[in-house]
Amino acid sequence: MYTTIMPALSSSSSSICTFLLVFLLVVRASNCAAKATKSSRPPRQLSVDYYAKKCPQLEQLVGSVTSQQFKEAPVSGPATIRLFFHDCFVEGCDASILISTNPGSKELAEKDAEDNKDLRVEGFQTISKAKDLVERKCPGIVSCADILAIAARDYVHLAGGPYYQVKKGRWDGKISMASRVPYNIPRANFTIDQLLKLFNSKGLTLEDLVVLSGAHTFGFAHCKQFVSRLYNYRGTKQPDPGMDPRLLKALKMSCPQFGGNPDIIAPFDVTTPFLFDHAYYGNLEAKLGLLASDQALFLDPRTKPLVQQLGKDKKSFFQAFSIAMEKMGSIGVKRGRRHGETRRVCSMHT
Repeated sequence: MYTTIMPALSSSSSSICTFLLVFLLVVRASNCAAKATKSSRPPRQLSVDYYAKKCPQLEQLVGSVTSQQFKEAPVSGPATIRLFFHDCFVEGCDASILISTNPGSKELAEKDAEDNKDLRVEGFQTISKAKDLVERKCPGIVSCADILAIAARDYVHLAGGPYYQVKKGRWDGKISMASRVPYNIPRANFTIDQLLKLFNSKGLTLEDLVVLSGAHTFGFAHCKQFVSRLYNYRGTKQPDPGMDPRLLKALKMSCPQFGGNPDIIAPFDVTTPFLFDHAYYGNLEAKLGLLASDQALFLDPRTKPLVQQLGKDKKSFFQAFSIAMEKMGSIGVKRGRRHGETRRVCSMHT
């Protein structure tokens, strides 16, 4: 159940929209979670037709689930894309984020890491439902890792973004440890230097950083991820001067510095929060970025030109995003029984 608060903000600047919708939703935080460790191995070969003979209807099966889930719970889209990102950045794209901690185990699985507790349940539900359907038609054939990659693509397209071919052939990982999550997931207050160091460690470039950040064209963040920008930006005890005053005022109304509701969230893209488009980049130019790490992309001279370019050209963004998603989807791919498995149930090792 959602409670939506939509304050209208007046603007004194003709260059920004007269009215800006800021959605603040009260939701129940899920205990869902995330990933594991660094993946510096070179990507193994993947192919679009990997399941052409053994499960030719795979994409239709996954698509039937994602389309229904998107109608029932649109937040499933950004939730699943974030799940895919977290999976690839920790231990590689191997569905290790989906493993549940064994009862009584001293070692928590990735999804139970502190950094992953904000991952929404709808993303996990999507993959579980799709896997159940695929197993009924193609038992023991398709990896959870490939289903996650396909579902992420589906949601990008369902929300208005590009449709791109997904290369397949990933095996599911055998290792899922919460201790491998820290330092592999970017923080909301990261500088460009910190972001580049992390992305470079995954084989991704500055351009990949800017383009993949465009996934914040839809989805939401909890107050705790940006509250420091509202009251004590980088220890100054003042708000971030790089945030539009109207947005600052609206966010302060529902995100107090202390004692606020931990379940309140706000959209990354305050202009078209439920569409996958290129408005995110225009928002950064207008000082409407939600996270400090988002707004930093426009402030840093290394990334600013690309932000401006993508903000003017949706087609270029869609093309670049498709390429970057394929590249990210190749991080740390597992192949063979020595390093991987094909799980029957995504939350349990075979």
